[in-house]
Amino acid sequence: MFDESKDAEGAPERAGLFTARSLGASLTVRDLAASVAWYRDIVGFAAEREYRRDGVLFAQAMRAGDVRLLLTQDTGARGLDRVKGEGFSLLLTTTDDVDALAARIRARGGELDSEPADVYGARAFRVRDPDGFRFAISAPRAG
Repeated sequence: MFDESKDAEGAPERAGLFTARSLGASLTVRDLAASVAWYRDIVGFAAEREYRRDGVLFAQAMRAGDVRLLLTQDTGARGLDRVKGEGFSLLLTTTDDVDALAARIRARGGELDSEPADVYGARAFRVRDPDGFRFAISAPRAG
C-alpha cells in the first residue's frame, strides 16, 4: 500500500505513485474471425492492424475511440477448453448515449448481460464477448 501524504497545500504528493495514461488489453480468443466480427459488427469497434506470421493471420488490433484491444488467436498450447474471461471485467467509458448503444448491440444480434441502469452516478450496462470476456459500458449520468 502507498501512504499518500499531503503537500503544504493539502494536495496529495505523487512521489512513488504510478501515473498511467491509458490501458490496452490483449485477449486470446478461440476464433479470431468470429471475435473480430463481434467487436466490429456488434459493438462498433474498427478493425485496425492485422498481424500475420508466415502469411497466417494470428492477431487483429481493434479500436474504439482511445481504446485499443488486441485479439490474438488461441493456439491451443495451454488447452483449448480453458475458461476465459472469469474473475474480471473491463470498463469502457463513453460519451455516447448508453441506451442507444445497448439497443444497437441488441439490434445487431448481441446479447446484454444487464440492461442499462443508473449506477454510481453513471448509466451503464454489461455485455460479454464470444469467449466470455466481460465489459461494462458506462457514461456519466446527465444532471
